[in-house]
Amino acid sequence: MFLSVTSVILARTAPASLAVRFSCHLHYIYGPWQGLYDRIGLVSSSALIPHPSLTIIGAGPGGYEAALVAANQGSEVTIVERDGIGGSAVLTDVVPSKTLIAAADGRRRVMKSTSLGIELDSNAVFSNLNEVDQRIIQLASEQSEDIRHKLQKAGVRIVIGQARFREPRVLEVETISGKTETITSDAVLIATGASPRELPTAQPDGERIFNWKQLYRLRELPEHMIVVGSGVTGAEFASAYNLLGAKVSLVSSRDQVLPNEDPDAARVLENVFIENGVNVVSRTRANAVTRTEHGVAVELSTGEVLEGSHCLLAVGGIPNTQHLGLDEVGVATTESGHIRVDAVSRTSVEGIYAAGDCTGRLALASVAAMQGRIAVNHLIGDEVKPFNPFRVSSNIFTSPEIATVGVAAQQADRTKYQYDEVILDLTTNPRAKMMNVEHGFVKLFARKGSNSVVGGIVVAPRASELIYPISLAVAKRLQVDDLANTFTVYPSLSGSLAEAARLLHVRSSDLNPVPEDV
Repeated sequence: MFLSVTSVILARTAPASLAVRFSCHLHYIYGPWQGLYDRIGLVSSSALIPHPSLTIIGAGPGGYEAALVAANQGSEVTIVERDGIGGSAVLTDVVPSKTLIAAADGRRRVMKSTSLGIELDSNAVFSNLNEVDQRIIQLASEQSEDIRHKLQKAGVRIVIGQARFREPRVLEVETISGKTETITSDAVLIATGASPRELPTAQPDGERIFNWKQLYRLRELPEHMIVVGSGVTGAEFASAYNLLGAKVSLVSSRDQVLPNEDPDAARVLENVFIENGVNVVSRTRANAVTRTEHGVAVELSTGEVLEGSHCLLAVGGIPNTQHLGLDEVGVATTESGHIRVDAVSRTSVEGIYAAGDCTGRLALASVAAMQGRIAVNHLIGDEVKPFNPFRVSSNIFTSPEIATVGVAAQQADRTKYQYDEVILDLTTNPRAKMMNVEHGFVKLFARKGSNSVVGGIVVAPRASELIYPISLAVAKRLQVDDLANTFTVYPSLSGSLAEAARLLHVRSSDLNPVPEDV
């Protein structure tokens, strides 16, 4: 505690250069000190200014969350947005795709209701894609306006245009009206997001060949949608269009769908895909996608040609950092163009921060928002809890959903930890039986010695809601017994979380607490 208090006092009272050097040094404290490090207040030199002004490039989750926090703390905030308030997360990505998925899930529940004793007049349940897409556009527009209203109410100045650095804290903005405006501030936050990656031999045209921004132009359900790419985006859209009633082929370059996810979870989803009639084409790549007279042709690396009515390219994203003038002011980027940031969202240039997909950390709206808030807290001199990817929970909105947190989400780091794990099939859960849930499981990870919860996976309907207790346990370093001894509703799917925790119980006499480093 002495170190924590001293660090805050030093950072707030010492000269700016010393404060910055001290906070930079603390950034590299890890290992057994991680818990203490999380509570240390890292402060920027701008914190010596009572209310530092802030300009934000990009009005997505990283940008608008940061703007609201800074404005509410008394800072003068300007946000520059090129396309629309809310960014791609609201206008072309998260909100639209999850609304489409909600429609698909609605049709799935109707189709599955016959197994619960519900009789339908007809076995045909049709999807009106025109109505679905109109609802998507309306919801995205409403969400964008809600965010605009919040920003304006907080006193944030909104400028529609393209920003470019002229100096580290000076931006030149080409506004939508064609005028040029120069904006100077004490700090700048870059939150420009990412765009769909395109293949030279597969150019989207928005009619038959699509990227994930263009899908909502469809007015009729595709007869045969070929999805290229079996990562999170590809799997979600393959699941959605399959449940909406389209024929779907999914091209995967790996042995299984979701190659970067838990193998057990990926196996469940692939089995569901196959049961539902999805044509999963594994261990091959799309060399080219071309238009045909009545649809598309996808040339695979195996020499096979898939023909369909439409094709969706889900082959990753590229950061929107090309036209910002980052090189001119010395902001370091990776080979892929992502901005290098540390755990408090600082770039290589003092006074310039970055958040969200343009940093390449984790392409999640929740992560972008957290990075934005962290940047502002560091800027204004508030206590900062550095970004820790270990504590990020994520969800794949397929059917069933796949939610992960902790070591479950950090596949590459699993070998760093000694842990016990248990997997509990949902078919043993009473509520799952009542709901006729046929696929899913709960997997829980506990650290050897301390028996603290270090991760979990939920594969189930609404897994995105069920993962929260495990996320809380990971963040607060709770033991499995804390989960096991917490009352759950009976019957409920969450009961399986407590049951899995009970299976990991270790007698207190056998516990051997060890320093936590996550």
